[in-house]
Amino acid sequence: MPFRTIVLFKPYDVLCQFSDVEGRDTLKAFVPIPGVYPVGRLDRDSEGLLILTDDGRLSHRLTDPRFAHPKTYLVQVERIPSPRALAALRRGVDLNDGRTRPARVELLVEPPALPDRSAPIRFRKNVPTAWLRLTIREGRNRQVRRMTAAVEHPTLRLVRVAIGPVSLGDLAAGHWRELTAEELAALRAIRAGERMKAEG
Repeated sequence: MPFRTIVLFKPYDVLCQFSDVEGRDTLKAFVPIPGVYPVGRLDRDSEGLLILTDDGRLSHRLTDPRFAHPKTYLVQVERIPSPRALAALRRGVDLNDGRTRPARVELLVEPPALPDRSAPIRFRKNVPTAWLRLTIREGRNRQVRRMTAAVEHPTLRLVRVAIGPVSLGDLAAGHWRELTAEELAALRAIRAGERMKAEG
């Protein structure tokens, strides 16, 4: 049988697994395909693109840090980041497990077109928020949240919108689609050892 590889828009407050002894929401409520498993992780309080597959070789390739697949996020943060804070993210910031690689960061002029979250974000009175488009090539635990906190702009909402050539597009929260042959070929074409240059 051919392998199955899909992309899911994981909603907020859903665990990145198919069962939970505590009865919390899991992928089982959204993915009816037996035998596929998530590639990497997306935290319970994060949303967006999650790839699931039964192709072990592809899964290994996507999680092997040597291939450094870029992952792009839309990030809502507290306050408006200064040019200095953005420059720090682009250079790499020091975390408790070492310095991050340079990131691509763009301060968005307008909020992105995203579905409402099932639970509203926490707003602080008289504290503005801003949206960033941030791309990294690492997969440390809660890395994006720790990076924005390190430059004093805590993350309020985090939505992954792309992994390499695969993007959410107009996929609705809780829905999934098959990857196209072109997307699969592009994922496999990324060479080990590739690196990304930070962009201003």
